Amino acid sequence: MKAKRRWTAWLWCLVAAITGVAVAGSATLVGAYTKLSGNIKHISVDDKDLGNRPAKVSKAINILMVGSDTRAGANKKYGHQDLGERTDTIILAHLSPNRDNALLISFPRDSLVQLPACPAKNGLMGQKAHVGMINESFNFGGITCTWRTIEGLTGIHIDHFVKVDFTGFKSMVNALGGVEICVPKPINDVKAMLHLPAGRQVVKGEQALGYVRVRYSIGDGSDIGRIQRQQMFLASMIKKAMSGATLTDPAKLFGFLDAATKSVTTDPALNVGVMKDLALSAKGMAAGNIHFVTTPWRYSLTQPGRVEWVQPQAKQLFQLVATDTKIKGSGIKTGKQAKVPRAKVEVVVQNGTNRGGLGRQVATALEQRGYTVVKVGDAKKKPQAKTTIRYSSAGETRVPTLAGDLLKSQNLLVTGTTTPRLVLTIGDDWKGIKPAPVSEEELKSIDATQDSCSTT
Repeated sequence: MKAKRRWTAWLWCLVAAITGVAVAGSATLVGAYTKLSGNIKHISVDDKDLGNRPAKVSKAINILMVGSDTRAGANKKYGHQDLGERTDTIILAHLSPNRDNALLISFPRDSLVQLPACPAKNGLMGQKAHVGMINESFNFGGITCTWRTIEGLTGIHIDHFVKVDFTGFKSMVNALGGVEICVPKPINDVKAMLHLPAGRQVVKGEQALGYVRVRYSIGDGSDIGRIQRQQMFLASMIKKAMSGATLTDPAKLFGFLDAATKSVTTDPALNVGVMKDLALSAKGMAAGNIHFVTTPWRYSLTQPGRVEWVQPQAKQLFQLVATDTKIKGSGIKTGKQAKVPRAKVEVVVQNGTNRGGLGRQVATALEQRGYTVVKVGDAKKKPQAKTTIRYSSAGETRVPTLAGDLLKSQNLLVTGTTTPRLVLTIGDDWKGIKPAPVSEEELKSIDATQDSCSTT
């Protein structure tokens, strides 16, 4: 059976649960510290194997989360695989410096990206540098190679990693008494071992595992659709873990902590003590401040069934996370929105240089940014030293919209005119248009308060 599975849902549930311990001061759980510490398995990641790493620029904590589909031990019943371990889940969890918000970025399994070279080590065959699917790094180089891959692609410094497998995932869900989901239509999927009626319901064990890995028999059958369902499941799981029913019940809380710590493998530095410190510093965080987003993507035009990251949006998202810049509704933010929608701004483009075709190139770039270009031509006088924008006095509020989208190193000159439209005349100092900022619409995040039935 071909393995196509993705699941990880422990970190914020665990942090939320430990937060409850800190707040409640449960003597029972404090006394169980040694047991919980002994539950966690560790794998060392050698810093020299990570190559040239991004600098750590703030007190934010970034944790790489992967779901392992190993078929060893209790996982044998999920089928045979040639490779010892694979992952279809790669998520980067970003905890802000003040621990008042968190953003979890999902990387689509089918993403075509530039993969780094990773040496053969610990029984793994290693990886040559090439363009391939993002999850190949885990298949051939393990967690160290995946860590190196994500740092290289995003420029975000990773502090820790967490790995969870099939059986561990089920144990955590069961310890919570199940997680609520909403199914729009009945599901009958043999591969996922899943049979569910339509409607709102609570799932445990095999049903929960089947739901987060089902793909072809629900929604549009895409991996992207599966990511969205998994984000909703994780949001519902976090909400359950942070609820009073869990935090105020010592037996249930310890059962969840016990299951969670038994389910994970981390780097040695991410131990129960560090988790507790994180939880204590994040105890004021509300579920609504935990957001989930997917890396901006589009279907590949050259390799059907694969996806490519949309640029510059993906790069900007990573940069905003690396610098911990907020965006409303998504856990990060950019600058002010334009006063006038770009689609309502009419622009005349005039080429004031001797560079043939530049006017059309600029017009195309402006249209891609959402402007309405009504005319493209040459300026009456050539060459012109400076780029200018002319506008009517009545349309003055439109000027920052266009001027703000142009690179400012060209000594931009803005003047008034009687024309009812913006006239952009390109001068010899033309430097180009700024990359498009990441927008809320492109990120379309959900938070941990989301009702799973409200967006299905």
